Amino acid sequence: MKRWIALLLLGLAACSGPGASPAAGPASEPTVIVISLDGFPAYLFQDPRLPAPTLLRMMREGASAKGMTIVNPAVTWPNHTTLATGVPPAKHGVLYNGLLIVEPDQAAHVEPRTRADLVRVPTLYDVAHQAGLKTAQVDWIPWQTGGTIDWAFEEIPNPKGAVEQEMIAAGLAAGNDFEEFKKGNIQWRDLMWTRAAIHILKSHQPNLMYFHLLNIDGTHHRYGPRTPAGMSAIALADARVAELLAALDQSGLRDRATVIVVSDHGFKGTKRSIRPNAALAKEGYIQLDGGKISRAAASVVPEGGTAMVYLRTPEAVAAAAKIKSLLGALEGVDRVIEPGDFAALGMPLPQDNPQMADLILVAKPTYGFAGPAEGEPVVDVTEGMTIGLHGYLADDPDMNAIFIAWGRGIRKGVRIESLRNIDVAPTVAALLGLKLDGVDGKAVSAILE
Repeated sequence: MKRWIALLLLGLAACSGPGASPAAGPASEPTVIVISLDGFPAYLFQDPRLPAPTLLRMMREGASAKGMTIVNPAVTWPNHTTLATGVPPAKHGVLYNGLLIVEPDQAAHVEPRTRADLVRVPTLYDVAHQAGLKTAQVDWIPWQTGGTIDWAFEEIPNPKGAVEQEMIAAGLAAGNDFEEFKKGNIQWRDLMWTRAAIHILKSHQPNLMYFHLLNIDGTHHRYGPRTPAGMSAIALADARVAELLAALDQSGLRDRATVIVVSDHGFKGTKRSIRPNAALAKEGYIQLDGGKISRAAASVVPEGGTAMVYLRTPEAVAAAAKIKSLLGALEGVDRVIEPGDFAALGMPLPQDNPQMADLILVAKPTYGFAGPAEGEPVVDVTEGMTIGLHGYLADDPDMNAIFIAWGRGIRKGVRIESLRNIDVAPTVAALLGLKLDGVDGKAVSAILE
């Protein structure tokens, strides 16, 4: 009898090893997954033949919005930070896809940084972790490993990371996959990020996961939205979401899981490229050495449909009116926004956040901004090709993002006109039984059971 019991215990222990799916937690313990499909414009759902059967099914079975308004600037990191905090960039501090470096006489430029260097306010995953819930991120940016994130798989994975090592042991990746991750095409990287998300769901069953896919954005930048390439990227992202939903069933999480699918911004096609730095170079405000900027009294950082102008030297400050007039007169520039109007855009003043520009340029439709300082200030985009850009002002309907909510706690068949992306974090908090204090957004009660 004792020998039989020992064998039984040994068998149970084997079933709980690395190759087995762990038993699901209590049915009352929620799981919320926020999926960001980078660069997915809300207007694409107006197409009755959109090749996205999984997302369309989730809309029928759950709740959705015709469009989700985003924050300025309409680029990924600021909007991802808003999605996770419920406040705009004026409060959370993230204005670029990284940290802007502005040094006297040097061109302003952006460098990669982690969440610790960028985000000035608490995130929802901080609050969830402090409440004893389990948290995870896969390719969510600004990235964070450790601290209030229990399991992380970064945009560029760490070959020695815990999740990465688990995936190698499980046969989900080879060792050199992570060491040479940047060499992989974006479709393969989306696949690997999806594998990581599914592995974390099955092995660790987090209560909150943020998950980000990039292929749509890259394809829309290269070929433009509403193109065959763009539609193929939509179909591929839909397949990745389908794989994750299947993993919920396989891991026993389906009945306690909510999936929120969003995007960070929309997209517009462009035909002409405005190069403000080239205009500054022609007027002597920028000096070039071998085609590269060697000195910059003033410089401009392009954000797609907008551009940030920096006047951080005595020379530039003295010539501020001339520089404003020069750049505002460029073909394709719709207007120049001065600091007095920054607050209305949800953006800080330069004295409150030194990353903030002194002026903002806004492009007309079919135009966008680029960084080169050589050549003519306005040129055609690659001949015969329309490329895509975001970064236009957030009140442009083409910048509206998608929003779909499906699963536990979500009313079925609800279609609302719009919501703000500052409302996503409070809504996710409500699904987790948490409360976010000091946020600008609020839970969208119309979609909640």
